[in-house]
Amino acid sequence: MGGLSVFLIAVAIVVVLIIYKGVVIVPQAEVHMVERLGKFSRSLSGGFHIIIPFFDRVQTVLSTKEHIINIPRQPVITRDNVTIQIDGIVFIAVVDAYKTTYNVTNYQIAVANLALTTLRSEIGSMTLDEILSNREKINSRILIILDDAGSNWGTKVTRIEISDIAVPKEIQEAMSMQMKAEREKRAIELKAQAEKEAVIRQSEAYKAEQFLKAEAIERLADAEAFQVRAVAKAQQEAMNMISEAMSRNEKSAEYLLAKDRISAFNELAKNPSKDKIVVPYEAVDLVGSLTILKDMFKKTDK
Repeated sequence: MGGLSVFLIAVAIVVVLIIYKGVVIVPQAEVHMVERLGKFSRSLSGGFHIIIPFFDRVQTVLSTKEHIINIPRQPVITRDNVTIQIDGIVFIAVVDAYKTTYNVTNYQIAVANLALTTLRSEIGSMTLDEILSNREKINSRILIILDDAGSNWGTKVTRIEISDIAVPKEIQEAMSMQMKAEREKRAIELKAQAEKEAVIRQSEAYKAEQFLKAEAIERLADAEAFQVRAVAKAQQEAMNMISEAMSRNEKSAEYLLAKDRISAFNELAKNPSKDKIVVPYEAVDLVGSLTILKDMFKKTDK
């Protein structure tokens, strides 16, 4: 092999090496930070790129996907001096690769430490009851603080979740007893309220019943008064008619008396007893009454 062949082979190797070093294929959802002679040159997004070999180099490779950063379980003291164990998860994404590369050494560690200190600060300012009942509020506060700090690191905190809050066993037992007492208290209050409403309804029902009775008595009294007035009016009209008839015929009164006597004797005659003798007390008056009736019938026939 001659010297020319060796030279050509060396040139070919150098060309291949230059091509290999100068061609960069960036996968989707990645960002490559390129430095030229130790200074930031440009960032490469997904696709085919060419750089100057030996002058340009890829300093950092960042993923634009959403990352999950775990906050390890830590003991935290609440405002009412209860030590609880708490952990969480932070969801974060890179939005500015330049700041993420040059403004912070390790953005994941930085976000995790800031989340932990912020979580301790928030938990320390709240009581245990407030922590257990305001988990969403705590998440929102920590999210605002992390997102504000992350803007200088080129990151965006999308959400944060407190995974678990471990309460000491004695506190759990006390809380269980308190909840039981609250339930019993609520049951007693509900029972008392129901009894109160029942008494009120019974009183209202009794009141309505008495009102209806009074109204019925009033109407009955009105009906009886009306009946008395009607009877009195009828009797008055009958007496007026009798008086008028007596004024026209002097024997009208005798006719009425005779009619009543005959009715009375008829009732006595209907008595089934066989041991009776009906004798008028005033036989002459009875005969006279019959005579009056005879005379009146004769006048009627005429």
